[in-house]
Amino acid sequence: LGLKKGIKRLSEVNMGIALILMIFVFFCGPTIYLLNSFLQNIGMYTSQLIELSFWTEAYVRSNWQKSWTIFYWAWWISWSPFVGMFIARISKGRTIREFIFGVLLLPSGFTFMWFTCFGNSALYFELAGQGGNIVDAVQNDLPTAIFVLLEQLPWSMITSLIATVLIVTFFVTSSDSGSLVIDIITSNGDLNSPVWHRIFWACTLGVLPISLLSLGGLKTLQTMSI
Repeated sequence: LGLKKGIKRLSEVNMGIALILMIFVFFCGPTIYLLNSFLQNIGMYTSQLIELSFWTEAYVRSNWQKSWTIFYWAWWISWSPFVGMFIARISKGRTIREFIFGVLLLPSGFTFMWFTCFGNSALYFELAGQGGNIVDAVQNDLPTAIFVLLEQLPWSMITSLIATVLIVTFFVTSSDSGSLVIDIITSNGDLNSPVWHRIFWACTLGVLPISLLSLGGLKTLQTMSI
């Protein structure tokens, strides 16, 4: 359906669902604790940003730098051409102020709130001895962790269903963005390429990760992505 009719509408639905779920966790979870955590998280992030940016494990060796920092550098470098072209495509006609607010400030602020609501809620239940199997889920079957967390809150059946829909829409909007960029590249910059082009790339980007997940799981998919 294209950028405005398809991707835009689906992205708006996606963010609406995410906002509803986050607000639910905020008010039904440990609200005061989350407010305190939000401020402290921003303070810790700001105070440690420069230190961690130059941290090379020169004195203390561990696998953290290799398995997290360097891995995610490579991950995002491989993803950056798609993100850059997509942002450039949807930012046409915007002012510099709108661009900075919409691409840098608003997403960063939302990310802080999202990680605080879900991450600190899980920490709160664990510290209070009410975490159930959250730690086990994180260590043994990470994709189930959010559902284990939601079981600690009211209406877990409904919120788990909403979370499932949200995960699907997150994947679909990411796939849409990637398909659009690949389509533009392979069409020599044509912004209005034939519909079958988009369908072909969307299907290809769906079949490839399914095949990799079936053959070797998430590790294989991440390695192949880089």
